[in-house]
Order: sequence, then C-alpha cells, then structure tokens
Amino acid sequence: MAPRWWLLILCLTASVHHTRTQPDSKGFISIDCGLQGEESYVDEETKLVYVSDAAFTDTGTPYNISAEYFRPWGSRNVRSLRSFPDGVRNCYTLRSLVSGLKYIFRATFLYGNYDGLNQRPVSFDLYIGVNFWTVVNMSWWGSGQDSMGTLEAIVVVPHDLVQVCLINTGEGTPFISGLELRPLKMSLYPQATAEVGLLLRSRRNYAPINETTMRYPDDPYDRLWIPWSRATDWAAMSTTARVDSVDVDYFEAPMAVLQTAVTPLNASGSITFGWNAQPQPNNPLPGYLTVLHFVELQLLDRDAVRQFNITLNDESRFPGPTYTYTPPGYLNRGCVYNSFPYPRGSTYIFTIKATTNSMLPPILNAFEVFSVIPTTNVGTDIQDASAAMAIKAKYKVQKNWMGDPCFPKTMAWDSMNCSYATAGPPRITTINLSSNGLDGDISSSFANLKALKYLNLSNNNLTGSIPDVLSQLQSLTDIDLSDNQLNGSIPYGLLKRIQDGSLNLRHSNNPNLCTEDNSCQLVAKRKNKLAIYVVVPLLVIVVIVSMATLVLFLLRRRKKQKGSMNNMVTIKPQNEEEMRTSHGGANDSLRLVENRRFTYKELEMITNGFERVLGQGGFGRVYDGFLEDGTQVAVKLRSHSSNQGIKEFLAEAQILTRIHHKNLVAMIGYCKDGEYMALVYEYMSQGTLQMHIAGIHESLPWRQRLRIALESAQGLEYLHKGCNPPLIHRDVKSTNILLNARLEAKIADFGLSKAFDYYNENYISTNTIVGTPGYVDPEYQATVQPTTKSDVYSFGVVLLELVTGKPVILSDPEPKSIIHWVRQRLARGNIEGVVDVRMHDGYNVNVVWKVAEIALKCTAHTSVHRPTMADVVAQLQECVELEEGPTRDVNTCDSNNDYSRWNYNAYASGKSTDVSRNAAFQTELRMPTVDLGLAPATR
Repeated sequence: MAPRWWLLILCLTASVHHTRTQPDSKGFISIDCGLQGEESYVDEETKLVYVSDAAFTDTGTPYNISAEYFRPWGSRNVRSLRSFPDGVRNCYTLRSLVSGLKYIFRATFLYGNYDGLNQRPVSFDLYIGVNFWTVVNMSWWGSGQDSMGTLEAIVVVPHDLVQVCLINTGEGTPFISGLELRPLKMSLYPQATAEVGLLLRSRRNYAPINETTMRYPDDPYDRLWIPWSRATDWAAMSTTARVDSVDVDYFEAPMAVLQTAVTPLNASGSITFGWNAQPQPNNPLPGYLTVLHFVELQLLDRDAVRQFNITLNDESRFPGPTYTYTPPGYLNRGCVYNSFPYPRGSTYIFTIKATTNSMLPPILNAFEVFSVIPTTNVGTDIQDASAAMAIKAKYKVQKNWMGDPCFPKTMAWDSMNCSYATAGPPRITTINLSSNGLDGDISSSFANLKALKYLNLSNNNLTGSIPDVLSQLQSLTDIDLSDNQLNGSIPYGLLKRIQDGSLNLRHSNNPNLCTEDNSCQLVAKRKNKLAIYVVVPLLVIVVIVSMATLVLFLLRRRKKQKGSMNNMVTIKPQNEEEMRTSHGGANDSLRLVENRRFTYKELEMITNGFERVLGQGGFGRVYDGFLEDGTQVAVKLRSHSSNQGIKEFLAEAQILTRIHHKNLVAMIGYCKDGEYMALVYEYMSQGTLQMHIAGIHESLPWRQRLRIALESAQGLEYLHKGCNPPLIHRDVKSTNILLNARLEAKIADFGLSKAFDYYNENYISTNTIVGTPGYVDPEYQATVQPTTKSDVYSFGVVLLELVTGKPVILSDPEPKSIIHWVRQRLARGNIEGVVDVRMHDGYNVNVVWKVAEIALKCTAHTSVHRPTMADVVAQLQECVELEEGPTRDVNTCDSNNDYSRWNYNAYASGKSTDVSRNAAFQTELRMPTVDLGLAPATR
C-alpha cells in the first residue's frame, strides 16, 4: 500500500493556508500585499500577524519597492506591493466577516519606484463592494517616490464577504501595499449606517508624550492616531491618572489619547483647526462630520469654570453655528459630534474659544474628521454572486470575472446577462461559457442561480452526468450542453420539463450520453416506479396519522374556545374565511359584526342613488352619503367585476368591528343584501395623502406632513401591538392614508390584512403576494411570508413620499425606486436635492434629515435591520418635538451635559454654502497640505 503520510501533510498545508485567509481571534485581517518568499510575519510594533495577499486575489503581479526606498525603521508592510496592469477592475475578497457589522477598512500605498520607471500613477479609484470608496490621488501625500499614504473608511458590511476593488481610470496602473480590516462595535460611530459610510479625513492626537502614531494595542480597534504638537502655539497638558469611562461611549478614544491635551498659551487665545474639502468626481462638495474629544486633565478649584464656544467658520466673517460646551468634570470623558453633515462648502474652520464666563482657556485632546460616502448601491443577489464565484473558482475562468458579477453595469462580467429591478438586487439570467475549455463535471453551483434563464456550456470538455437539480430552476428555459464528454442519461426531472415544453435542452455530440437508447429510459422508469411503490404507501400512512392528529387538536381547541368565549368579537381563522364562499357562510360570519346593518335600498337613499363618487379601489367605488341625522359617511360598494370577493369583504368588516383607534378609519356599518356588499365608513373630507403629495390638493407644509407621518405610524403601531391577535395591514401606501377636515391622518382599507401570533412569532403564510408595486417588502416578495416588518418597509416608502413629494417609482431617465434615489443623494449629504421644493424654506433641515434617515432604516433590504413601528413612533415623536422646539444638531457623548445640538438657524434653508467666496477669509487661511490639509493653530 502506498504511504499515506503525504495526505496528512496536504491536509495540514491546506488548513494553514485557509486559516491565514480568515480573520484572527480579534476579527482582524492584516494583509501585506505582494509579500514574496514568506506567507506571514509578526509586526514588531503591533505584534499583529500579517499574511501574504496571494490567497485573497488571483490577479496582479507582486513587486518589491526599489532598494533605495527601504527604511529599516519604516513599516514592513510597505516594502512590497501588488500591481494591476491588466483589466479595469481587480479585487481582493475578504471572507468570514459578520454580516451587518461595522468595519474599518484601511489601504496603504507606497510607490517606491517598484517598476523602475520613476512614474507614479496619477490616480485610480477604490471601491468597497459595489460602492465607491474614494479616489487614490498620489499627489495627496507629496511628490516623492517614497511618499506613503493611508486611506481609511468605516462601513457596515451587508454580507459575510466583501470585495475591495482597485479601478483603472486611465491615469496610471493601480497598486496597493497593504490592506487591513478591523471590526467595530455596532454602537461606535453611529453616523455610519447601512446607507452611509465614513471616509477618514484626519484623526489627530494632541501633544502625545512620544511623537509616534498611536495604534494597537493602545487602541483595541487599531485606529491610527497621528501625533500633533506645536510648543510655540499652545501649552501641553498631560496626566498619568486613569480617565473615567461613561455609560454610553460612541467613540471609545484610547485612554492614552485622552491623557494628553493642548490649551492656548494665554487665556484669551483660541484653538483653531480646519481643512479644505476634497472633491470627488461624483461628489464635488462632500459633507463632513467631526468628533471632538475633551477631558478635563486639571483638578479645578471649586469656583473655577472652564467653558468655551465651538464655532464652525468665523462668525465675524461669515455666519456660522456656535455651540457652548463645558467639559463634564475632572478625568471624565466628553465629546462633541454632529450626526448629519455640515452645510457643504469648500473650506471649514473650527475655532474653540473661552466664553466670557470662563476662568480658564479652552482645551482639546483629539479630533476626528470624516466625509460621508454613499453605500446605497446594491450588489448582485448574494446567492447568485456566491454561485458565480464558485463557478469561477471551479473552472478557473479568467475573463473580467472580478468584483460583483452584475454591478455596476459597465463592469458586469463577460458572458453573463443580468436583470436589474427597481426594488431588489440584480439577478444573473444568462451564462454563456461556450468554447471556454471547461473540464470536470457540471458544477452544482449552477443550481443556486434561481433567476437563470439561459445556460450555454457547449463545446467544452465537461464530463460526468447531467445534474437533475437543474430541473428545479423554474426560470431556466434553455440549456446547451452539446459537444462535451458527458455520460449517463438525461435525468427524469429534465425529461419531464422537456416533455411539457418548459425547457429546451441541446445535448448533441456527447458520445457517452444515453439519449435514444430505450434501455436507458427503461432503467429510469423502473427506478421511478420503484420509488413510487415505496414512497406512496409511506406518504399515505403519514397523511392518515397527520389528519388524525389534526382532528384531535381541532376538537380540543374548539372545546377550549367554547368554554372561554364571552360574546367577544373576533376574527375567524383565515382558513375558515377562505372556505366560506357561499352566501350562507358569509351571513354566518357577519353575525359577529355588531355595527349597523344597512339594506341596499337604504344605501341608495343615503347616497342619493350613488350620485357622487369619492374614489375607486380594487374592491369597488366609494360614494358620498348622509345618514338620517346628517352625519356624512363614505360608502364603499363592491363592484361585480371586482377581483376581491366575500373573503376580503368579511376580513375588512370583522377587522373594523373589533379595532378602535383615533388613527384608524372607523366603520359605521355594513351591507350584505343578496349580491350587494358594502361597507360604510366615517367621512374623510380631505381625501388621500397621495392626492396632497401629487399636488391634486394644496401642498402640505412640513409640520403638517410630520404630524401626518406620526399619526399614521401610531395607527400602524396599534395594529401591530394593540390588537389581539395583532394585524399586518399588507397594503400600506399613501392612497390608504386618509385625511379628515382637520388634516388628521387615519389608516384605511383593511381588506388585505392578516392576523398573526405575535407571541409565538407564527407569521401567516400565503400563496400569493399582495400589495402595490414600489411599496412591497422585497423580503416578503422572496418568501411570500408577510410580517409586521413588511408594513414597516411600506411605511418607510410613505415617509420618503412625504419628504420628497415624488412618486414611489421615478421614471427619469430610467425606472428607479424612490428609496434608491433618496439614498444616493442623502449619502452625499445632498439634503437640498431631496426635499420637496414646494415646502420652500419652511422646515428644519435637521429634522428632515432625521425623518429621511428613519425612512431609510425602515426600507432596509432585510427585515432584521428595520425598526419596529413602536420604534418609528418614538423617533417621529422626537422629530415633532425638535421641529416645534429649538433647532439643534450637535450631540455630546457625556452625561453631565444636556443632550444638545448645534444651532443651524443660519442654514435653515438647507442651501449649500461656499465659504471660499469670501476673499479675506480665504487669504487668512494659509494651511499646509501635509496630512490631508489639516493644520491646527492658535490665535
């Protein structure tokens, strides 16, 4: 027998290689790009293990920088790099991440004349997944060949793998020296969401004890804190005492950073820092966020006060917001940060100056500056993308198969076609790998492409049998397997699809494939018959036992229900409603409805012969009417041509009988008179919300829109939590929100509502998807199982309608959902490009921001990332209070200060402001370009 020791070595080698492509025990991934001759090493400073990039990418060429640029004291991970001279897009694939978690992405670049040409690339683009990260502009870090630059972003990853891609834009060959990934707590940097990432502009540590960049292990998240000291401009402060923690710390600056600070040399001085905007091709004026860290390092006398104003842009030259801040106390952490981008401009200057009441000058320990980057682009369906990558790996496909298969369209993989829906990720519909030299068997991963319509694997060297799982791809209509070396017979499932005409299979010139020999078909038939002889009797037994169990369960349940029923109005079980198709069944159900019962003649009288039509829906027309006492009502009469029948009629009648809430339309009575069915409601004189959004009625002011949003949310919250059992509306939209004479909002149209068991999470399952295009939850579309989060999604779309005044599907220049349209603009800080122009300047820009953010959280692609309606109500209530109270916008993260926000009254219009237009202001601002243009100073 041959020795087996080599098998053990092979397995161990594969295991080590796999391990080195995964995060370490801290979740870190540390890659030395282009590392040659060794697979890993331990960094002397951080003690972190760095690995070669060979396992993360299959393109590019590794290099070492020229010997003249080696620095013994420099970072080891910049001595090598990987260059990508071929292809437009080249990517690194990082796996085993935590879906939905925040990560720091950091990329390092040092040209070092690796190619001997002494010509650095001018620039190239960097992407995280399908979302633009930044332009890599080599001039940012100086003109020398040994100038090193680092780019960092904080992003929420949507899946358990992500690709970092370098894009050749024609300005030189892309390269990269190092790539690092660091996980963060979800509570950190709350400005970073699934829709918005943060691009680091600068992170400064003032007056550190030693002039080195602080990172891991001093910072457990391995952030880079760049030292900044200037003895001629400010006095340094420091302590060795421990800085106290706080209950909620959104940034967790390292203690060593907070143990040092600066203060002006004289009490009347100020601390000033600023930066110039770095425009991007798709975002010429990016929005910025700052975090300022403060800790009182001096034990003050009892009567001593340190208080200072923080001003964005000098008020004496240009109006800017000012915020007054008092550090929370000796050795207590404090910070000031903004949740939404500052009004956009070309230059930003912060001035920190003592107030007139302060006995001490201001202090500053550290600050961080970020610009916002949109992360709203949705990549290929994750199952499709994973299958495509598995197919690429199995057959070693070269082509341009890098990054996301379908997005962006200009970089979609060759030999593939994709479908692009307005709501939902792209899907792979066509794969044509004919004449590509494929060998081996047909990959089982093709069976995971659920939207695949056409598959061409002809003229290759494929062997083995045809997998029967391909027959389960319901969208697949055409397969070409001709001119291969396949064997066996055509599976029964495919034969059945061929016979019923739903599939066209081409299989000629496969010498070992049995297609016409009857014996092959006989074998298949015998196997199928044997399966029938064995399986069918077993199924019969299982069904009999299951039915008996079900009958006993129902009998016990009915007995139990009879004993506890106290003449309460309840909804019949859904399956029972659906079984009641006869008129007699309907009348039995309507005995539960205690409201007034009208005859058809009475309806004719109160509507004056159905004279005035108020509106029309899927059930039928709605007519204006008056009761005997003069009460105005709305009569919804079922049309004979309506697709909705007794089932929907009963559902709405019984639901409206048992629910009572100020934000739900009340039912006054019903009619079931022979073939006539109708529901009588309270009259809502101002029609539907959609009519006001579309401009049919006078446009609503922002405060009224906000009130309508809150009232509608309260109605839905009642359905989800106040009803027993709770209800899912399933058709939340602006036409189903009605307004009365006082413009109070009420939810209407419950014909599609369903009950579910809230406590046992037994969500109802249906065979068909109901709802209105543009409002339907994509997860519900995929599973056909609505949940309360389906209503949350639809309500998020309504919120976007209220903010923008636009329809849910925009058609210019091509169909696009309002969700995607808003996400793109808000992620760039472009709030003025989102708000309905008909509201003019009558809104608080920060409140509009918050409502839009709530809407985007509601419309997250997966339900687990959406809030509950109770959460939405609470957040909208805060928005109402903010709108009606003082204008606020800046947060503090210390408990000793009020939860206060920066006053942005000067920017209430939401208009962009370019402070560089002031010549005097521009002249005074003489900032060097070192370290991304930031230069703190004192005055």
